Amino acid sequence: MVQGSNGVSGWLRWAFWIIVLILVGWQMLPWIQTHLIGLDAEPRAVTARGELAADEQATIEIFERASPSVVFISTRQRVRNIWTREVMSVPRGNGSGFVWDDRGHVVTNNHVIEGVSEATVRLNDGRSYKALLVGRSPAHDLAVLRINVAFDRPPPVPVGTSDDLRVGQKVFAIGNPFGLDYSLTSGLVSALDRSIRDDDGGLIEHLIQTDAAINPGNSGGPLLDSAGRLIGINTAIYSPSGAYAGIGFAVPVDSVNRVVPELIAKGLYQRPALGISIDADVNRALTRRLGVAGVVVLQVHQGSAAEAAGLQGTVIDDGGNVIPGDVITALGGRPVKGIGDLLDNLERHRAGDQVSVAILRGEQELSVQVTLQDGS
Repeated sequence: MVQGSNGVSGWLRWAFWIIVLILVGWQMLPWIQTHLIGLDAEPRAVTARGELAADEQATIEIFERASPSVVFISTRQRVRNIWTREVMSVPRGNGSGFVWDDRGHVVTNNHVIEGVSEATVRLNDGRSYKALLVGRSPAHDLAVLRINVAFDRPPPVPVGTSDDLRVGQKVFAIGNPFGLDYSLTSGLVSALDRSIRDDDGGLIEHLIQTDAAINPGNSGGPLLDSAGRLIGINTAIYSPSGAYAGIGFAVPVDSVNRVVPELIAKGLYQRPALGISIDADVNRALTRRLGVAGVVVLQVHQGSAAEAAGLQGTVIDDGGNVIPGDVITALGGRPVKGIGDLLDNLERHRAGDQVSVAILRGEQELSVQVTLQDGS
């Protein structure tokens, strides 16, 4: 029995050492292959990729064609040291913009340059220029700068239209998120005709909503369609954390193409107006009482375009009864169902344009011609 036990114990010891040797040899195998056998450590052969997919080629082409027109905007603010009374220039923030024309005009967001003392525009090729403020429209969150580029000017971004955009279209955003210049993101048109509040509580309307990644620093950069045309300007994000959360907003290019020429020519945007007073709460009550859809004219301003066209306002008779004025039901051939429609239709025109205004005056349907005035 003892000899049998010794035999089993000896076999176990041999098995243990064999396992140990196998494990040690396995761990030393790379060293043995390299130093004893002499295997070469050469790079592996590259597998041919073939042609890029059609959508990849299209995206690359969009970026390569548009990126030279996109600029990096850095701003500074002058501050005074309360102890030494010394005035210093400190960094304020970064943003994006793009070349509008061949005269050195650059378009960006108003909030990128609002309240700053100076702005520097850096081009795609690394050249930097001090920028002059040409004009701005806080209501549209748009601003125009000008730089003096003596030679080899970057090309303007091709302009498209936002009137025929559809939810689901591909879009591409180029900008400088977090200071990382010339970054490209892509996504879809998520929704149209959105309205958001700016930091001062003002309402910015008719925005494009997109899920293309937009982060701080993207503001002012172009939003492009699949043809590489400008369809919007990235202006804001919805994000509880301050970073990308899948919801971004852009000013539609039709608004940009209407406002920017005014800013270049006059330094401000002259809102077209009729010269009337309206009120949302009163309008709801009066239109409900009349059983109609439209905008009730409360008051016609003296010397206004509305007065020249013969529009009539709301009056209160001697008995205290409210007699509603003209009800605007269409402007420029577009229906007006409420105050939002009226303001939107006015935004499609410029001061000085003559437009037809359809009204209800009691039971009578009329059409008058109004030459829009400057409402700024």
